[in-house]
Amino acid sequence: MLELKNPKIAVPVVLFAGILWSFGPLVVRYMDNPNQVPWQYIFGRGLTIFILLNLYLYFEEGIKFYKNYLKMGYSGIIGGTGLGIAMISFIYSITNTSAAITLLCLAAMPFFTALLAFLFLKEKISLNVWISIFIATVGIIIMAFGSSGSNSAVGFVFGMLSSIGFSVFSVTLRWRTETPKFTTVAFSGFFCFVFATIMLLSTKQVFFSTSYNGALFSLHGTLVCLGLILYSIGSKAIPAAELTLLSLTEVIGGIFWVWLPILGINEVPDTYTIVGGFFLFISLIYYSLVMHWNKRHIALN
Repeated sequence: MLELKNPKIAVPVVLFAGILWSFGPLVVRYMDNPNQVPWQYIFGRGLTIFILLNLYLYFEEGIKFYKNYLKMGYSGIIGGTGLGIAMISFIYSITNTSAAITLLCLAAMPFFTALLAFLFLKEKISLNVWISIFIATVGIIIMAFGSSGSNSAVGFVFGMLSSIGFSVFSVTLRWRTETPKFTTVAFSGFFCFVFATIMLLSTKQVFFSTSYNGALFSLHGTLVCLGLILYSIGSKAIPAAELTLLSLTEVIGGIFWVWLPILGINEVPDTYTIVGGFFLFISLIYYSLVMHWNKRHIALN
């Protein structure tokens, strides 16, 4: 796989990956009644991710790429399932609350990852990280107070579930570092595809929405895949601190695109979301500085 060793080139590549991901909420907002076709969305997006990532692995590794699936083990299956649940929860979150709340819930992922690693992998959490987790918790509580409506509360809960699902994926990668990561992500797409198929059959719904919605389902899945590939190419040359900060482009961009009036959505975050998000961003910046002091590097292989 292509790897960038020069951080000056890797940084804009990772930034662009986050920008690609940030268009996801805007794509969902452009769908026709996405809250009425969640399983069709999950079916289309999951299938797109599965096909595109397998094509990428084929061109990278040749016909024997399928052997990666034999190397997944329990960690890959659990991680792929967690990521699949995160993808499923995402659509239920963003269709029941603001894009800002959904994205800020996802921004809390580093802290859930640290807690899960502490509980299941016995990884120690330093005092500085506990401080950043506390600050993030304050922000999350403030956002929860703002999600007082029944639908908004449901969206907030699913947003947190999505963040936890992503964290489970991250922890399984730490649990067994040799787990083929791209194959695990492809499995998550397969999980979504199969689970959505079961739900559509059991509820006797059609598999495909309108051609317009179907195109947007696939577009979102394509954005996820392209961003993931770019992120993986650039991540090895960048310390974890910078990666954490660079990943904020997804959150900031996602909130900005759905607010920008010229793009036709004009979704303005409420006061609770702005204040809670401020605390969350402060905690992320503090967390990033702590990671920088530790000189840790992470990458998606």
